[in-house]
Amino acid sequence: GTASTAAIVLYGFVIAATWIDWIADKLVSLLGFLGVVLRIPNYIMGITVLAWGNSMADLSANVAMARKGLANMAITACFAGPLFNILVGCGAGFGVLRSVTQKEFNYVTLTPAINTGFLFCFINCGMLLVSGLVINKGVIPARHGYFALALYFVYIFTSLLLQFFLS
Repeated sequence: GTASTAAIVLYGFVIAATWIDWIADKLVSLLGFLGVVLRIPNYIMGITVLAWGNSMADLSANVAMARKGLANMAITACFAGPLFNILVGCGAGFGVLRSVTQKEFNYVTLTPAINTGFLFCFINCGMLLVSGLVINKGVIPARHGYFALALYFVYIFTSLLLQFFLS
């Protein structure tokens, strides 16, 4: 019946999530090894290879939704996915850190690299708010996509400049 189908679906989800976690762990270890061998700083690996790999499924799903005319769903997913990753990822990550260290407080240093990422997120969100809500009355213009891509490349360039030439 319905209960047995739901149990099978839940079991399949748990098994799939376990495999994905195991494979992701191995890929991160492999990328960390390649970073050490090629002398690429962890930070650069994080903002490039790991970020791109982590985002490919979302990117393809969002593009597919947009092509089918589901622009609102695609734009919502663009924000909901990363928001979930940040809130749940930080929450779970700090929870695990607390249980491992047994410390009430664990301090994290906001490096210039992290601050640069925050700055570019704020710029993009600010431009979306001003352009979408204030200027265009709730409509995000298509040209914002070009601005966002340009902003991303400026972010990567700025991050590389900070890492290799200004540190």
